[in-house]
Amino acid sequence: MKGPAPSQGMKRGRSGVGTLCSAVGPQTAGRPDMSTMAWSPLFLTLVAVYTGSWAQAVLTQPSSVSGSLGQRVSITCSGSSSNVGNGYVSWYQLIPGSAPRTLIYGDTSRASGVPDRFSGSRSGNTATLTISSLQAEDEADYFCASYQSGNTAQCSRP
Repeated sequence: MKGPAPSQGMKRGRSGVGTLCSAVGPQTAGRPDMSTMAWSPLFLTLVAVYTGSWAQAVLTQPSSVSGSLGQRVSITCSGSSSNVGNGYVSWYQLIPGSAPRTLIYGDTSRASGVPDRFSGSRSGNTATLTISSLQAEDEADYFCASYQSGNTAQCSRP
């Protein structure tokens, strides 16, 4: 099973508010072959959502995270005091062919129906999504978004 393809790099979002998106990870269509999943590490691909004006600091995440089934995996989302440190962070999961799914909102609140193996935390300017026991169905793209009360961020997937 091949690993993630090289990053596409930064791309501009389609919203009219100066939102930026970055996409990394597999560039293949459809879902991965789950029949080999138990024999190879899972690759969790990440997409950071950049909010605010063009001059604001951006959010950064590792390009990919991998782990074995049952392993604890953490994904970080780092920003600055003007975004992560002074607002809230949400985490989203995107499986190809499905709508984005909210996992965590308000830094630590788990959305309805999300398994308790997913948890969120924040310390200063860094938020973390933790999957306590990695499952095959957790292989997906993950988005972090920083927002302040009353504001929304939009991001178009490139």
